[in-house]
Amino acid sequence: MGMIKEFQEFAVKGNVVDMAVGIIIGGAFGTIVKSLVNDIIMPPIGILLGGVDFSNIVITLQAATADAEAVTMNVGLFFNNILSFLIVAWAVFMLVKGMNSLKKKQEEAPAEAPAPPRSEVLLEEIRDALRARS
Repeated sequence: MGMIKEFQEFAVKGNVVDMAVGIIIGGAFGTIVKSLVNDIIMPPIGILLGGVDFSNIVITLQAATADAEAVTMNVGLFFNNILSFLIVAWAVFMLVKGMNSLKKKQEEAPAEAPAPPRSEVLLEEIRDALRARS
């Protein structure tokens, strides 16, 4: 029973939950980026290059025969994946850069002095009153 309890404590720790949320959002973000590359970015690039559909760019290593399909290297799909990776890498870079600049601003900002304790404030008032009498 001790191992189950230990696993429960591990599973509900903040870091594990945060990591799980990050993985889920990252997967969804990857889907969005893939659609951005395949459906938005690549069609205009294909038109600029004379109507080329990058997903159909292949290098045939072995032609199809009656018994087997053609063996191809899918260069266009690889190019799409590289572009997707670069977009994700750029987005992550910008996110980390923004986080670092916020952290740097917090470190550079002067910390406000904590308010003095009530007893100290009262003693200062007494001191000032005594000075005013003299």
